[in-house]
Amino acid sequence: MNSEKNLQKDLLESLLLKWYDTYQRQFPWRARPGISPNPYHVWLSEIMLQQTTTGVVEDYFTRFISLWPTIQSLSKATLDEIFHAWQGLGYYNRARNLHRCAQILVQNFNGDMPQKEEELLTLPGVGPYTAAAIAAIGFNQPTVPVDGNVVRVFSRLLAIKTPLPTLKKEIEKFVSCVIPSKRSGDFAQGLMDLGATICRPHLPACEMCPLQGLCKGFRKGIAKKLPFPAPKETKPRRYGIVFWIENDRGEILIEKRPNKGLLAGLMGIPTTEWKESPRDIEDHTMLLQAPKGVHKWEFLPLPILHTFTHFHLELRIAKGHTNLLGKGVWSSLDHLNTYAFPSVMKKVIRYATQAQSLKNKAA
Repeated sequence: MNSEKNLQKDLLESLLLKWYDTYQRQFPWRARPGISPNPYHVWLSEIMLQQTTTGVVEDYFTRFISLWPTIQSLSKATLDEIFHAWQGLGYYNRARNLHRCAQILVQNFNGDMPQKEEELLTLPGVGPYTAAAIAAIGFNQPTVPVDGNVVRVFSRLLAIKTPLPTLKKEIEKFVSCVIPSKRSGDFAQGLMDLGATICRPHLPACEMCPLQGLCKGFRKGIAKKLPFPAPKETKPRRYGIVFWIENDRGEILIEKRPNKGLLAGLMGIPTTEWKESPRDIEDHTMLLQAPKGVHKWEFLPLPILHTFTHFHLELRIAKGHTNLLGKGVWSSLDHLNTYAFPSVMKKVIRYATQAQSLKNKAA
């Protein structure tokens, strides 16, 4: 039995690495064959790839590396500079942790990435998956990061019918038994590439798969159905008002959000709390949270809709006028793009400026 298992392990490793050597994808953060990986590039790309696709990340990664080619240079950047370069990637806590992590690496690790998972896990923003990815890909440590692609590949190889998310634990146990002693970084990236290009979620190209002969899911005719998804949870919806305030010079009031909570530390348009009841919007009691000095509000007809990881958000835009500056700063419309706004606030800016443009044309 043990020899059979070893044979399967060796065969899996051999088939996957042979395929990877021929068909590996090329990314700006991935080392070319024969060239040692840059652990900084691995770490930066893995942080960016959380909740984001490779197609989106490529331009951002290239921009970051041109601005901050080393961990040391990244550690000297301001958080606002990093936020500005990060705009559009979302999940801004990743950028905040990237900044903190770079400073810790310079202070405690001489500007180098640690090689061991245990040390990597002490860094802000580095969880078990990211630590395994850096260790395997950056330093060829004997570990494999288990992402959605890896889960899908092994759920089909082993024909495991356990639904997500419990399935991941089973896959992690199995993967720990098949990690090669050499080329573990290539093995990990081979699994990722196989899941992304061949063992795809809905239309797996089983006829092109190098592991087809080992795949129990293929033999049983159930590969396309695996893995079984987790039951869907209904996201709650929250509501709020965002205050679009102009002064006599046509400047817009903007303010930095609190340093804790969702979208912490980013620039935004003043807004109320985001509540789960729409009644506060309907009777306008949330206007009590508005900046002072505005005596009349005009509501734009359509709400802004945005979806976060855990909830949907519906924002009404209330427009007002004042020259009184309390908390925040005035910015001309032309200068708004110099600030780091999250996606939801960019939606507000687009809609409010379009509405004003249409109103001016009608007049």
